[in-house]
Amino acid sequence: MSKSIIHTEQAPAAIGAYSQAVKAGNTVYLSGQIPLDPQTMQLVSDTFEAQAHQVFKNLHAVCEAAGGSLNDVVKINAYLTDLSNFAVFNQVMEQYFVQPFPARAAVGVAVLPRGALVEAEAVMVL
Repeated sequence: MSKSIIHTEQAPAAIGAYSQAVKAGNTVYLSGQIPLDPQTMQLVSDTFEAQAHQVFKNLHAVCEAAGGSLNDVVKINAYLTDLSNFAVFNQVMEQYFVQPFPARAAVGVAVLPRGALVEAEAVMVL
């Protein structure tokens, strides 16, 4: 099976040895997005809610670059540095997805790159 690399300037550039996404067949594996502004490569805010919105905006941009949308996402893995933000994460996520929602895992972690409060990765099927 061939694979193709997905890249867009509308999402932050990779800050390591990885691609924004990889398409294999009709499945797209989206790398974790932290709340970086794609133009400045800086965190958008110190607040969790603003960071969560930026994470979904970044994922949305990569989905579009791959020829899909957030509606095509079947699985999300979310990483939060403080699980007390779980309810806010749910509220923000509901603004980007419609039912039926994708499968999801939410994991508490000690630290994320660049001091981000949240990161999310996804799997999309086209």
